Amino acid sequence: MEIKLKIQQLAEGFFNEVSGIRQHIHRHPELSFQEFETSAYIQEQLRRAGIPFKTGFVKTGILGIIEGRKPARRVIALRAELDALPIEEQNNIPYKSEYTGRMHACGHDMHMASLLGAAKILQSLKDEFDGTVLLIFQPGEEKLPGGASLMLSEGVFNDLTPELIIGQHVLPGLESGKVGYRPGMYMASADEIYITVNGRGGHGATPHQVVDPVLIAAQIIVSLQQIVSRNANPAIPSVLSFGKLEAAGATNVIPPKVNIEGTFRTMHEPWRAEAHARITGLARSLAEGMGGTCEIRIVKGYPVLTNDEILTRKAAEYSAQLLGEDNVVNLDLRMTSDDFAWFSQKIPGVFYRFGIMDAAGKFNSPVHSPTFMADEGALKTAMSNLAWLAFEFLGEK
Repeated sequence: MEIKLKIQQLAEGFFNEVSGIRQHIHRHPELSFQEFETSAYIQEQLRRAGIPFKTGFVKTGILGIIEGRKPARRVIALRAELDALPIEEQNNIPYKSEYTGRMHACGHDMHMASLLGAAKILQSLKDEFDGTVLLIFQPGEEKLPGGASLMLSEGVFNDLTPELIIGQHVLPGLESGKVGYRPGMYMASADEIYITVNGRGGHGATPHQVVDPVLIAAQIIVSLQQIVSRNANPAIPSVLSFGKLEAAGATNVIPPKVNIEGTFRTMHEPWRAEAHARITGLARSLAEGMGGTCEIRIVKGYPVLTNDEILTRKAAEYSAQLLGEDNVVNLDLRMTSDDFAWFSQKIPGVFYRFGIMDAAGKFNSPVHSPTFMADEGALKTAMSNLAWLAFEFLGEK
């Protein structure tokens, strides 16, 4: 029997078990870098499957190891994330989150379950491929500095360095059974901006006696938009957004300071550094020119996520062999970010999407929303595609 058919049959056979795993994880979400129960549960699943693993990376991270016939011939890695989000779930489902204010609203439960499913498939077929597959279950994708960077700094690949790392992510709006790829530049860097504007507070009826930080802050927010509209190369995607403004005054009270928080995202690392300098310089000069001062802190987040062009095109071709050409789509650029980018900076990477919307259009809420949900049938595609990609890349001459 050809391997493709074996993988498809194994995915079908493991589906109920993997669906149960996903539902258990969904009921018990844990926040970034606090995924102790989740990590213990994943470890137990690996033990039951007879897959050896190492633990202790960033406390909750796990490295599973599946060795084929010639373990040293080639090494590739597959990755999933452990953490959930601080969101109160609003779905009415039997396996709704049991924890107040916590929810798997980004699909990480689907990612973990499908990676475990792929691991079960590959473990069943380990006598039919040469090489080693590493299974990365990483903490803290949702929180800076990102578990990927910390696992790398703690030497997760010191003993075995993969030639390729593959990650996958749910995509609301794409039908179950389909996957999507984009070679090259795919997801943006993500930086956090914190600005404190200092003035001199006083009575709202005597503005001539104060230095109004609210007015200064408003001017800063409006003026900083020219960083993108007039300084960025139009060919480079860039976003500068401010989502938080705190001015603790009143209708007749001008406060002494205002706090602003926002994000800057782009697809070009040199421009990223230049933009930081421009944002800082313009904010400070505007504040000083209006009689106040400005403290600004820019926290560098995840880098630009770039897929290896050759390997990503190959991965799309392999998926078409498994799923059919009509079920492999091209993805658009995304200004969202993912800390998989840390891995793909060190190792050639392929980061792709799998659909989670059923044929009736259900399961279409966006990620990071309280009504996010996925069609569990997508687990069959996710686990079989991961296993198939691993098998095909390991088998390349």
